[in-house]
Amino acid sequence: MTVRTSPGTPASPPSATDYVEDVSPGSGALPPRARYAHSDARSLSLNGRWDFRLSPTADAEDDSFAAEGYEPEGWAGVDVPGHWVLQGHGTPVYTNHLYPFPVDPPHVPTENPTGDHLRRFDLPADWPAEGGSVLRFDGVESCARVWLNGTDLGEFKGSRLPHEFPVGQLLRPGGNVLAVRVHQWSAGSYLEDQDQWWLPGIFRDVTLLHRPPGGVLDFFVHASYDHRRGLGTLRVDSDVDGRVLVPGLDIDVETGTPVTLAVLPWTAETPRLYDGELVTAGERVPLRIGFRTVELRDGLITVNGTPLLFKGVNRHEWHPEKGRALDPETMLADVLLMKRHNINAVRTSHYPPHPAFLDLCDTHGLWVIDECDLETHGFTEQGWRDNPVDDPRWTPALLDRAERMVERDKNHPSVILWSLGNEAGTGRGLTAMAEWIRARDPSRLLHYEGDHDCRDTDVYSRMYADHAEVERIGRHEDGGGLRRRRLPLILCEYGHAMGNGPGGLADYQRLFTSHDRLQGGFVWEWIDHGIADERHGFAYGGDFGEELHDGNFVCDGLLFPDRTPSPGLVEYKKVVEPVHIDGGDSPSGERREGSGARDGTVRVTNGYDFTGLSHLEFAWSYEVDGERVESGPLAVPALAPGESADVKLPPPPVDPGDAWAGWTIRAALAEETSWGPRGHVVARAQLVVKEPAPPSFTPSAVPVRGGRTVTLGPGTFDARTGALLSVGGVEVTGPRLDVWRAPTDNDNGAHWQPDARYGPLWRKLGLHRMRHRLDTVETGDDFLTVRTRVAPAARDVGLGTVYRWTSDGTRLRLTVSVAPEGHWALPLPRLGVRLGLPGSADRVTWLGGGPGEGYPDTGSASLHGRWESTVDAMQTPYVRPQENGARPGVRWAEIGGLRIEGDPDFWFTARRWTSEQLDAAEHRTELRPGDTVWVNLDHGQQGIGSQSCGPGALARYQLRVGPAEFSFVFSAVTG
Repeated sequence: MTVRTSPGTPASPPSATDYVEDVSPGSGALPPRARYAHSDARSLSLNGRWDFRLSPTADAEDDSFAAEGYEPEGWAGVDVPGHWVLQGHGTPVYTNHLYPFPVDPPHVPTENPTGDHLRRFDLPADWPAEGGSVLRFDGVESCARVWLNGTDLGEFKGSRLPHEFPVGQLLRPGGNVLAVRVHQWSAGSYLEDQDQWWLPGIFRDVTLLHRPPGGVLDFFVHASYDHRRGLGTLRVDSDVDGRVLVPGLDIDVETGTPVTLAVLPWTAETPRLYDGELVTAGERVPLRIGFRTVELRDGLITVNGTPLLFKGVNRHEWHPEKGRALDPETMLADVLLMKRHNINAVRTSHYPPHPAFLDLCDTHGLWVIDECDLETHGFTEQGWRDNPVDDPRWTPALLDRAERMVERDKNHPSVILWSLGNEAGTGRGLTAMAEWIRARDPSRLLHYEGDHDCRDTDVYSRMYADHAEVERIGRHEDGGGLRRRRLPLILCEYGHAMGNGPGGLADYQRLFTSHDRLQGGFVWEWIDHGIADERHGFAYGGDFGEELHDGNFVCDGLLFPDRTPSPGLVEYKKVVEPVHIDGGDSPSGERREGSGARDGTVRVTNGYDFTGLSHLEFAWSYEVDGERVESGPLAVPALAPGESADVKLPPPPVDPGDAWAGWTIRAALAEETSWGPRGHVVARAQLVVKEPAPPSFTPSAVPVRGGRTVTLGPGTFDARTGALLSVGGVEVTGPRLDVWRAPTDNDNGAHWQPDARYGPLWRKLGLHRMRHRLDTVETGDDFLTVRTRVAPAARDVGLGTVYRWTSDGTRLRLTVSVAPEGHWALPLPRLGVRLGLPGSADRVTWLGGGPGEGYPDTGSASLHGRWESTVDAMQTPYVRPQENGARPGVRWAEIGGLRIEGDPDFWFTARRWTSEQLDAAEHRTELRPGDTVWVNLDHGQQGIGSQSCGPGALARYQLRVGPAEFSFVFSAVTG
């Protein structure tokens, strides 16, 4: 490593590892160029098993391992692509924004894990002799030096970017040895502080490419679309002259020649690609051409003249066992899941993705913000002092990263915005990047969230602005300079999907659709970055002994690490669905989903930006008490984007009597698509026709004392405490008032958020250790009443709670009355009762919201129905355990031989551990089933919000303390 010297002391001679701390992007690599998946030129994958040696420092071993004839005796092995820390060599490190090394740019620690890699290979027997060859690395973290057959090719930084080296003159028919030295830390690490695991290694493909004489070098496909005339213009510029062939359009022209003709445009909704070829004297390269024009028009981002509404996600690349070393199947799984959940856009946070992912976006249709491999977030700790993006010494490295992104990805129609990077402050380097990108590719727009004055960008981008601020921006009441006021807003990050949540997505979406300037946003983020781990199930920050870490902040995705959709993704699908189905007139005169189609019609609105509804088939079903009575097709007229129509429903097929009744309308794919099967539901709505009356109940039974117990109808009580012991032979523990829930990540909040962080405040108040004081147990002619006070130790607030029991002879009714005492400044986590049932209780049936969980601000996806589950299946397996699994709007539930009816409806939760045990667990594996199934019947729940990085629950979703009364009817299940 370079040694700092005092004035007058001769500097040390250059060392063999000085390049590690050099701020330049590297040396020896070829200029960046367009990437294409394949051609008729030969290629050889060098992926597979490589010899591997790990050293503790950059200079612990010399470079003799790269010399010809070296034998790697005693070396281990690693898979390439891969990260050595996920293959038993060292450990991963997670930080959100803190650098895990001293901030002294460009210097890095002497303790710098360094992995030497060796790969022997032979050329195929038919490898062409003429021409040259190029060695391509698609991704290496964070700095690599490369040798082939003992010759030093150069070194490079820029972990998520491609680098190519000319090697034709060095290749042999057999016995080639590729040596790569990879350093975990380098000057480049200062530019890659991207809220993710630090995972060194060769984690993307390594490929040898034959370059025939007259082969393709760089090329740029320009394919614009004139939406007024329905004409596309194609021009392919190429460094090597050739011809452009597009058989489907009868195109056969020289490179550089524009052709204008009638075409079908490319959009994320209609991803029409034309297959073509670029043919030079030595090579034929397939082209996948999508015609579209991206413009800023009338202050809005438009494609083909139409403003967009982004329904997006941020996507880090992740696999729970392989880290960022993704295979094609995993990338395809991501795209299909996005499309099937109505997501239409991806921000590639915070670096260009594997290039194959963009191929999939082109094919299946996703708008892409392609983000540069740049983030210097850790410099916030010193007020951005010494930030590389405002230091001209680093500008060549910044420009290199911008160039390698743009040149690699410029021929993808899915890419419509370039992003300069993320959370890197501001500075001259960013301006230089913006100027270079605009000069090279004026056909796309520029994004960078940190540019709040929009000097270098074409869109006003924000993170985690709360609903009120977003509405002000939508109304152009946010101030700012003239240029910014004329630009659209996108929330490049919002709806922080950490743990249970995010809440408030539907409220954001209503704002996006109410104000033209608001062009949607990108939920943070796509997937939890949990690492598969025998100890914990999935590990997160701190589980590997990191000196600095940010805990489970790395698990903030809409997918669990194994790619199982979370309730948050199911909610997001519903919130952003592209067809809106609204019921009859509400009392205020507005039509809204959930109302009862009182006039026998529903209103269907096409929410797509570009397409009609001909690819969908609509159907209705009529349900009574959650059971489908009848169903049939629903004729919906052709609707252009934005158009609505009132559609007549058939007469209700039956009289529901006193039962719940409603319509469910579904819009599903009429035919199989590239991303979904026929019948896949794209949108649906449930319209209530009739709400049931509360359970009828006339008290008639008389309490009967018998020693230590009191019997009231089917209920047996402890005579001293009034505690319920059993109902019709079903043993019961409790019930008693419960106000605590295991705080969610959003309850706990982020310390930088201005809203009150209720999780810590609840704990400080003592809601997790409430004491129950028994005041009186009273019996009367037809009741048993228990008066209590529920309060936290050391505080003068409490909840006066009265349990009044009555019976009609076969059923038992509990009425709970709650009266606050003292000044309650905080909302409650929950308000209801908790009871215990024998551990043999397993099957659950309920009438209410389902099939998954729902809370006050996360319940859009909930459908009223009759649902069945096991207790275990009702748990949502968040990586860090927390409150989960509540089913909303429950009319009745049956579990363990006990039937529970609510007046009014209630939230229902059942689990094999207490909320306190759930609260104490840090990982799933710490949750051990006990001998009791604990059931919560909640009159109220606090909303979820997004405060783990965004705003808290809106005021209307907060469970403020006030007088309350609610009832439950218990009976033994017969039959």
